[in-house]
Amino acid sequence: MEIPDRRAPLAERVEQLLAAEGPLPIVAAGDPVLRGGTEPYDGQLGPTLLARFVEALRVTMHAAPGVGLAAPQVGVALRIAVIEDPAPVPEEVRLVRGRDPQPFRVLVNPAYEPAGTGLAAFFEGCLSVPGYQAVVARAARVRLTGQDEHGRALDEVFDGWPARIVQHETDHLDGTLYLDRAEPRSLSTHQAAAEHWAQPTPERAARVLGFDLP
Repeated sequence: MEIPDRRAPLAERVEQLLAAEGPLPIVAAGDPVLRGGTEPYDGQLGPTLLARFVEALRVTMHAAPGVGLAAPQVGVALRIAVIEDPAPVPEEVRLVRGRDPQPFRVLVNPAYEPAGTGLAAFFEGCLSVPGYQAVVARAARVRLTGQDEHGRALDEVFDGWPARIVQHETDHLDGTLYLDRAEPRSLSTHQAAAEHWAQPTPERAARVLGFDLP
């Protein structure tokens, strides 16, 4: 796939991205687009191009696979993200982490704030930081505001794992990676995490690796 010229107008760059069929390339940590923040969506793409872009984000998220994807992760500094989680996990994990299935949805110009003081700490990964995960303490409950792809207002409270997904993807739009919020001593490869820290909670990892949980 030809790499879009990031000096070109935004709509032109998106058209270049969508010229090839299939999943879009995912930008990896170290690329400036993941750190520069995003501009609010205000009709820059137009309804038809926006719909095509959203569908490309959905296809790319599914192919990765992941439970969320933000526009900067495909090189587009626009305040748009998509989320979806079928939550294919054991019942014990679902209960401990509050990981309930989430339908596909589009977040346009999202913002979140904690809804309460509770924190939850779990291992977390990112499609833009392939091969690794680390423990991140996040608000256990958040209020999300913004719009959907049709301009309808969003104002919803998320709990448990869905709250984590919302925070992770919205952080991307502000130039923040999960590693910025992670406990450094917990950083593990996917293989090491599977071998040593597959428990529903990170309590054993905290004890053995030597870090505190909230």
